[in-house]
Amino acid sequence: MSMNTQGRPTGIGIAPAGASTPAGAFASTSGSSLLPNEPLLFEIGDTEHSGVDLPDASIGDEFLGGFKRTTPLDLAGLTEPEALRHYVRLSRLNYSIDSGMYPLGSCTMKHNPRLNEKTARLPGFADIHPLQPVSTVPGALELMNELAHWLMTLTNTSAVALTPKAGAHGEMCGMMTIRAAQAARGQGRRNVVLVPDSAHGTNPATAAFLGYSVRSVPANAQGTVDVAAVKAALGPDVAAIMLTNPNTCGLFEPQIIEIAAAVHEAGAFFYCDGANFNAIMGVVRPGDLGIDAMHINLHKTFSTPHGGGGPGAGPVVLSEALAPFAPVPFVRKGDGPLALVEHSSDTHLGRITAFNGQMGMYVRALTYMLSHGGDGLAQAAKDAVLNANYVKARLTPTFSAPFGEGPCMHEALFDDHFLEGTGVSTLDFAKALIDEGFHPMTMYFPLVVHGAMLIEPTESEPRQTLDHFCDVMLDLAADARAGNAGRFTGAPTRAARRRLDETRAARSPKLKWERAESLPRAAE
Repeated sequence: MSMNTQGRPTGIGIAPAGASTPAGAFASTSGSSLLPNEPLLFEIGDTEHSGVDLPDASIGDEFLGGFKRTTPLDLAGLTEPEALRHYVRLSRLNYSIDSGMYPLGSCTMKHNPRLNEKTARLPGFADIHPLQPVSTVPGALELMNELAHWLMTLTNTSAVALTPKAGAHGEMCGMMTIRAAQAARGQGRRNVVLVPDSAHGTNPATAAFLGYSVRSVPANAQGTVDVAAVKAALGPDVAAIMLTNPNTCGLFEPQIIEIAAAVHEAGAFFYCDGANFNAIMGVVRPGDLGIDAMHINLHKTFSTPHGGGGPGAGPVVLSEALAPFAPVPFVRKGDGPLALVEHSSDTHLGRITAFNGQMGMYVRALTYMLSHGGDGLAQAAKDAVLNANYVKARLTPTFSAPFGEGPCMHEALFDDHFLEGTGVSTLDFAKALIDEGFHPMTMYFPLVVHGAMLIEPTESEPRQTLDHFCDVMLDLAADARAGNAGRFTGAPTRAARRRLDETRAARSPKLKWERAESLPRAAE
């Protein structure tokens, strides 16, 4: 019996007979009727029945401290198969890094190795509690100390604060150490922070949250920051500069050493946004470039899962000048066993979070480091840069690159000039990608580029996936230029949900399900 060659190929590199799809590529597919719209729990079940039998309970008001519910719970009752199938069907409607590529620029959506997950679930890591006695968790302290050691080694810095819960929290921690250091120097009058135009939005937000005024530093025609522009913005009122390197245009800042020297000469500090450290880990040590503080997103660089509002981790490495101002708690190594320092001195910030940070993320990050080794981490960074440049090389003849055709770092940046006159916007283009089975790239960021499309493949993706992605991108571009705007303005048409009014959804979200009112029927 011959193999069925109709429809989607049954294996990698197998194309339907007579088709033009090259070997090694993926065939495009349409939406599947096996993924229908999934109703809400309340629409599946009802409040009159339950999938389990529970005895009636009588609980007095005093047991709940006066918080006894006074209105019906209105929770739908389902059988076990109904509940299980509901959540499985929802999971099939969701997009994940385990199901496909995330080309989100500035996000570093890399694969989370299952080895990391196994170690994070080991007894002694998965079941410890932050309130149990420190004497009962020597292994956890050892792991925290080991992680801190390698973070400082990779960055050539003198201290690290492990406790920040995310990148923005790490930014706040780093800037608080800078503020504390300047107060100790008698320089509390410094109230301005320099922020490049291309920075992540959290940078100016963090500075403003801490009471600083933000002074913008423009990008040059090459998408980087000139040391001359920094010098012009410096003054006795400047506390720090917050600079991302590699920056959000996917470029390494070529004058970063000169910028650091100018900032230090002016009596200010250099905060480096480490969101893009994945592009240089094991290759460049930021401390060698003159940085004083830098947060590291463990989920982006060392493959711990993106929290989605959950367990993030954004440790901050600090220079020798800022090390005395690190927050507690931190692990101290002396002649005896490791100790957890939980009380601040006159210079330490004190606590910036309730406990010791996210142990599960520490385990995953250290596992990633040890399984790769120094050479492996460097190779991962080089592969991330290679993949981004491969995408840029394939797309540049058709797409418009705002900062020339030279090499990029970990992400490739395009603008919307190639769509001029087509009636197709960046948003339309991104929505059409959904119909082709891809999560859209980052849109309209950085703001210094009109209609930006920022693509970061990371080191996780093989060439076959990159080729498939580029083939789809080029096909969409050709269709847009051919005048087939209808393919874009109505997209997505194959997804479980069509295009939504995202602005209205963000401004007027429906956060509570309400049962539809029964309307009276007209008389016959």
